[in-house]
Amino acid sequence: MLLCHCWATAVWAQDNLPIDPERITIARDTWGVAHIFAPTDAEVAYGLAWAHAEDNFELVQYPMLIAKGKLGRYLGKNGATIDAVAYLLDVRSLVEARYETTFSPAFKKILQAYAAGLNRYAALHPKEVHLKGVFPITPKDIVTAYTVSTALISNVHIDIARMFENTLGALPSPGQLTLSEGSNGIAIASHRTDEGKAFLLSNSHQPLRSHLSWYEVHVQSEEGWNFLGATFCGGVTPFVGTNPHLGWTHCVNYNNYHDVYQLEMHPDKGDLRYRYDGAWLPLEERIWKGKVKILGFLTIGVRRKFYKSKHGPVVKNKSGYYALRAPGLMRVGASEQWYHMNKATDLKSFKAAMELQEHPSLSTIYADQAGNIYFLDNGLFPQRDPGYHWDGILPGDTSAVVWAPEFAPLDSLLFVENPPSGYVYHMNNSGFNCTGPDDQPSPSNFPPQMGYVIGDGARHLQFQDLMAQYDTLSYADFKTIKYNNHLKLPLYTRTIQNWDLLRQLSPAEHPDLADIIAEFKKWEGSGAADNRQAAIFALASQYIIDRMRSDGIWDLSGAIPFDYYPNAMRYAKKHLIKHFGRLDIPLGDLQKHVRGDKVYPIGGLPESISAMYTIPWKKGMKQSDLGDSYILFATYGKEGVERIETVHCYGTSNRPESPHYNDQVELYINQQTKSMTLDKATILQEAKKTYHPE
Repeated sequence: MLLCHCWATAVWAQDNLPIDPERITIARDTWGVAHIFAPTDAEVAYGLAWAHAEDNFELVQYPMLIAKGKLGRYLGKNGATIDAVAYLLDVRSLVEARYETTFSPAFKKILQAYAAGLNRYAALHPKEVHLKGVFPITPKDIVTAYTVSTALISNVHIDIARMFENTLGALPSPGQLTLSEGSNGIAIASHRTDEGKAFLLSNSHQPLRSHLSWYEVHVQSEEGWNFLGATFCGGVTPFVGTNPHLGWTHCVNYNNYHDVYQLEMHPDKGDLRYRYDGAWLPLEERIWKGKVKILGFLTIGVRRKFYKSKHGPVVKNKSGYYALRAPGLMRVGASEQWYHMNKATDLKSFKAAMELQEHPSLSTIYADQAGNIYFLDNGLFPQRDPGYHWDGILPGDTSAVVWAPEFAPLDSLLFVENPPSGYVYHMNNSGFNCTGPDDQPSPSNFPPQMGYVIGDGARHLQFQDLMAQYDTLSYADFKTIKYNNHLKLPLYTRTIQNWDLLRQLSPAEHPDLADIIAEFKKWEGSGAADNRQAAIFALASQYIIDRMRSDGIWDLSGAIPFDYYPNAMRYAKKHLIKHFGRLDIPLGDLQKHVRGDKVYPIGGLPESISAMYTIPWKKGMKQSDLGDSYILFATYGKEGVERIETVHCYGTSNRPESPHYNDQVELYINQQTKSMTLDKATILQEAKKTYHPE
């Protein structure tokens, strides 16, 4: 134990920060949520690192393992894949090159303090550390983890997968994915609500159990930082939520930010030169050497050869050499942009934070106390030459298609501010469908090469139908819309144009399916836990998704083969009869929300507003895996935020022995919320536990 404390002291000295933990107060409320108070922003960041480690040090380490290329050593093959991708993208070199010039001195202190908090916790709890050599971490490790994550959120992994799997032949329209698993964000203007207050919904569809799961926290300093919301593991600020004046949320968008190039290699065998503007240039050869856990502590060494060209990282597959150019591999300051967004006090200062343009993607939905609502289909859009077809494979032999790392300015992006219809939203659909029908932005105002996706989405169509029922909304109406679990019929998804054929199968043509077809025809689109046909849809749609992936259909902008549909029904029928003995079971008999010893029926279907995706559990049942996770409602009057209600799918802690491991499950299942506040005096008065980090 003495050795442990000596290491802790050494780590503390290494970080060289004048932070006294006694100046930092962590107040735990009834639900175990950490409210962190300190004089300075840097001290708050230290407290955030400490509190998150207390609640979930197991997963907090994952981003740091990624940053150091050691996730495969801990997780095995799946982790090694992420290590290899991070090496291919060469994120560490980018961070080394841009760290000093990207971050302000004030924010560097925040990064240093957050690293110090995690290092201190790791030093005092060595048995919880996954691998030797991961700690101590540095600010550059944190930034590396951020940059890998934001690049992947911008969907760079889709093109990487195409490159590796040699499925680059015919690219579909940009942004067309199998099913949009993403998120919901809604802002309602004061003139559309009964209360005369602006409403905000943050409803991200994240994994329920991973380092990308939401962690709820409240941070408050004497330097003007006062924000309640949620962050991921390794996050030095909340990413979504509200401060006293305004709030916002994010949704993943699927715009075409990235470009893939086919390189023309030198005709001499083994000559690793490619043609570029009439010259033959050498590829930069890079060897990834990783270690992969195969059993217990046993690891094996692996190596893979990657390359780099003028365009960016290069992958060799059976068809040749392909290069990737991605804006997410050119900026490293996303963490500081979120920090300035946290501290914005009005729409003007919020836009000033957004003008940093360090986020490679993520649409933003915003509301504030002045009654403003705002939607921004945000991203780093290359300024491309209109003379080329940017929705396919580009020629790699000319610099004309290798755009400069300068992107379209913020005021040229797709946005809607205070529309007459009184609402903005995003549900992973096209940004051209983000407000009332009469206020929608026009695609004709944006050049095609910019890369904005066009097309409807099932959730947004359902949302528009629901909004059309109201002249003004009560707060209860707003919640009713959020918790809607119906799919719009006929079945629709932006990426599968013949999706509704699942409902149109003929019993005469498929006599072996006559019984399940008859039962399914009773379905009216409900994803409620007690609906007796929704389980058929859940199983059939999962079969289709899995089949598409196994057949190498990463994305689609048309029709899938008809045989998918009867085979999907055969799969559903076999599964239901085998495991439940009948076809008309409640959806909640199939789908369970599981946390520790708590098991509850749960509704929700892919492409519903209240979405849920499941994975196999036991005895033919599925368990919730991705979908509604952290939900935040906020209302804003002229004096600021007036109501904050939240719920987490499980609880604040990821430690099974904690009372907050699953104490919000009943609220979540019953579509209820807990009241939260930003008021320090109230929090300290009502806190169940108040202490200082070590």
